[in-house]
Amino acid sequence: MARMDSDMTEGNIWLHMLRFSVPMAIGLLFQQLYNTVDTLVVGRFVGQQAQAAVGSTGPIINTIVGFCAGLANGASVVISQRYGAHDDEGLGKAVHTTIALTFLMSLIATAIGQGIITPMLKFMQTPEDVMAESRCYLSIYFAGVSGILFYNIGSGILRAVGDSRRPLAFLILSALLNTVLDLLFVLAFGMGVDGVAYATVLAQVLSALLILFALSREPSGYGIRWRRLRIDKGSLSMILRLGLPSSVQAAVTSFSNVFVQSYINAFGSACMAGYGVYNKLDAFALIPVQSISMSSTTFVGQNWGARQPARAREGVRTAILMSITATAALGVLVFALARPLMRFFSPEPEVIAYGVRFIHIVTPFYVMICFNQIYAGALRGVGDATMPTVIMLASFVLFRQIYLAVTKALGAGFVAVALAYPVGWILCSALLILRYSRSALVADRK
Repeated sequence: MARMDSDMTEGNIWLHMLRFSVPMAIGLLFQQLYNTVDTLVVGRFVGQQAQAAVGSTGPIINTIVGFCAGLANGASVVISQRYGAHDDEGLGKAVHTTIALTFLMSLIATAIGQGIITPMLKFMQTPEDVMAESRCYLSIYFAGVSGILFYNIGSGILRAVGDSRRPLAFLILSALLNTVLDLLFVLAFGMGVDGVAYATVLAQVLSALLILFALSREPSGYGIRWRRLRIDKGSLSMILRLGLPSSVQAAVTSFSNVFVQSYINAFGSACMAGYGVYNKLDAFALIPVQSISMSSTTFVGQNWGARQPARAREGVRTAILMSITATAALGVLVFALARPLMRFFSPEPEVIAYGVRFIHIVTPFYVMICFNQIYAGALRGVGDATMPTVIMLASFVLFRQIYLAVTKALGAGFVAVALAYPVGWILCSALLILRYSRSALVADRK
């Protein structure tokens, strides 16, 4: 069997980053197709309220899924470091601990997800004409949430050893299935929001099964041997130490977005729908920086484990240049094509108008995201997970909520709410640049 992993401790840095991040970017592209296709189908064939319902559930879903994904990030760092150090025994323990932990997380996430649906929707001040369909979508999604959790964990294991191709292939298959099922359930069976929810869950379950099957067949040290499935205390301790800060950050940040969504909901279902479409376009535009950030975490983790700090630093510089170039280009494109892009998702003039305003206000600040994502990823790669978490929570949660409360008290309107994200990005980038300049990775050079 041909090896799919990649040792990044030697060879051309640009090529390593490019070869790893391009499949990752394509994978993220198809991952975004899940909810994007949902939003497109309901916007075109069901109605404004259904589009608002699907588009506004993101903060609630991400509060649960984001917490679990944070633990996956911690596991990826442990696995990449042990892989870079050629510690096969430790690598196997980390992989099996990660899979066992995911079984537990799936049970907990399903139970909590079902329990918070109605309280969270009410907390977000969801309008009555959207409430029933939002509740329905979330109920079905959380019933099948284990699919996305196992896919994220499995792809995290493969990414940690430099394999971004198989996660991509599985994701493409599941995204295509999601698209086909969306159209089948909505157009042929007239299932509406129920249909797009079932389509998403079934597609995510397929991706999880495929990646677990691949890991079960993998002969290398990171393959799954089901009889060895148990929690190793040492591996669990490291995963929790590195992953819990990211988990808390993701969950709290997503929960804070519930507050932001409540401000958006106050403008009505048209604004909700426009904001939902803008979020999908935003997610596509930020795919390069996300994929490069993940590749830099793996690159730094492997080289730090191999005791090559100078090479790890060069990888961070490379990642910054790559992410700024790609993000700036996409930001300009989205800004220029804002109106036709919005028309593609919705024929409603009011929805289009709100979406275009969001795009024109926020996209000029996209480049700031490159600094906070790359430096946070690099710090996690060397095992410093706590400070990036503290900084991101302070910037994306505390500062953003204070900003929104103050602007509301001052009577500011739509523009002030739309700027809530850019001001947080700017603060976070400044603080993470400062932290990175004082990190162990940079201190080694002095």
